[in-house]
Amino acid sequence: MDFTFTQDQLLFQSSVRDFLTAEVTPERIRAGWDTASGRDPGLWHQLAELGLTGITVPEEFGGLGMSELDFVLLAQECGYVALPEPLVHTALVAAPLLRQIGGELAGSWLPGIAAGEAKVVVGLQQNLLVEDAHIADLLLLQREEGWYALAPGQVELRHNESVDPSRRLYAVEFAGGAQPFATGDKAAELTAATLDRGALGCAAQALGLAQRMVEMAVAYSGDRRQFGKPIGSFQAVKHLMANVAVRLEYAKAPVHRAAYSVANGEPVAARAVSHAKLMACEAANLAAKNSIQVHGAMGYTWEVDLHIFMKKAWALANAWGDTAFHKARIAADIFADGTALGAGTTFAPAVPDGELNPN
Repeated sequence: MDFTFTQDQLLFQSSVRDFLTAEVTPERIRAGWDTASGRDPGLWHQLAELGLTGITVPEEFGGLGMSELDFVLLAQECGYVALPEPLVHTALVAAPLLRQIGGELAGSWLPGIAAGEAKVVVGLQQNLLVEDAHIADLLLLQREEGWYALAPGQVELRHNESVDPSRRLYAVEFAGGAQPFATGDKAAELTAATLDRGALGCAAQALGLAQRMVEMAVAYSGDRRQFGKPIGSFQAVKHLMANVAVRLEYAKAPVHRAAYSVANGEPVAARAVSHAKLMACEAANLAAKNSIQVHGAMGYTWEVDLHIFMKKAWALANAWGDTAFHKARIAADIFADGTALGAGTTFAPAVPDGELNPN
């Protein structure tokens, strides 16, 4: 059985990595903190020109018609550079939600998303705050038993500070007269799928963030000298980074597994996503902790770029369900009557015999 990504997927990832590392620098991120919107229209235009905003938009609406599995590697690269722009949200949450809703709403907005001309922001009641609500052309909000499609003029926004300066969070309120476009079982289905996609996006970005923090700490440990030697030669420092590297490596498979599960609509998607988010965010949090330790006291300072990635890792760990929520979801699933567990059932629920390659 071959569970590796295809050469096309890996080549696409490499191309996106080259672009993002060249364009999304810590200096450019810091510059965005001082702007009114915190967003860079020029960078968004570049992302759209590369076709990244339309990756998960169906071909009939001008997109590339790819799946969450195709995008998960790119989401990792977005995390690697701590991308402030809402690309992961657009490709993993907004576009798939509109695709799932279908009808006039999808036909009206998916072409604009693919072209990079429209920004659709999704908010669950569980999240309390909605990221990037201030730049949204359309807000898709879940409240109680219903889903609402709202224009910017129909909502009131109240800004809330985030530990990550790149995140712009808003409490969103709207008039009670708004009519939901989905209620009941359909609304519950949309909510469950959206939660899984949002958590998957956080997990994938956490992998990239962890990798970047490890690389920054390793580079610093090679430059900083104590007792006439690079501190990276000391066994205690090596252990700090080795512990993160092991945790990071073991987190990759659950994230990729979750992307496959979401893309194929497997019944175990919720459990797979929660497992992935827990593993990836734990790796990123450990990377932040140990990287700060390697940097010493200066690791806490505003001037060191490490804090850009560290704070985003902290923020994502509590977005789209915190640790307690995802642990509870896994526990409820594995202790339910009739749950199939074990390595032999990993791909069994939704994949016929002989079709086990996720690619």
